[in-house]
Amino acid sequence: MSARHQDGSAGDANYGVIGTNYRRYRQPDPHIAGFILKALGNARTVLNVGAGAGSYEPTDREVTAVEPSESMRAQRPAHLSQAIDGAAENLPFADGTFDASMATFTVHQWKDLQAGLAEMRRVTSGPVLVLTCDPARLDTFWLNDYAPEAISVEASRYPSMDAIAAGLGGSVDILPVPIPLACTDGFSEAYYGRPESLLDPGARLANSAWSFVDPSVGERFAKHLSDDLQSGRWDRQHGQLRSQPFFEGSLRLLVGRP
Repeated sequence: MSARHQDGSAGDANYGVIGTNYRRYRQPDPHIAGFILKALGNARTVLNVGAGAGSYEPTDREVTAVEPSESMRAQRPAHLSQAIDGAAENLPFADGTFDASMATFTVHQWKDLQAGLAEMRRVTSGPVLVLTCDPARLDTFWLNDYAPEAISVEASRYPSMDAIAAGLGGSVDILPVPIPLACTDGFSEAYYGRPESLLDPGARLANSAWSFVDPSVGERFAKHLSDDLQSGRWDRQHGQLRSQPFFEGSLRLLVGRP
């Protein structure tokens, strides 16, 4: 495995740099959380891999969190358990330790997807949940008209649904997760009906894709979008999204059962 970043980040993104204000922009959304809680079923012990600041961890169960980035571990709120320093590909637990396990917005960061999924399956007796984005659906979002470079780099990083399903093995359900208009989890598509929000550099920084494109892309995006908002062009093309309750974008929940 390649060397980790200075703060311990084990993937391609350095959360010691981009994750400073992550919790400000990436708060768990109740609608999305509902899909996760339903899939967890009656599991009492839950492993959260690539746990970050703790988004979507259930508070009514015994949760063990694993997160390699010191910056992200430090942002976990006090009511959550302290995360263990570790990576998906080498989980320090015995076979079948947990009733269920989960990984949200993290598999695209892993060095070895198949090894990480195999480890989750090994230590889990019940369902393994993966919340991620389908790279084949990313270009349906209007951001592709303004910053195709950001969409392209995301599509190259996110594993396909087939690859994740193969790694999970057993029976796998792939569930589309509609994104609510007032989504509190600030991944890019969460702003589908609130374009002004993506003019905030901090909101973009909370999405790792922007750290892989030249800064000029963000500058061009902000000017282009600002001009189109001021002229009304964005609203003429996409204005219906401002009142659309949900957006059927790329968000998917994969649930693997042995």
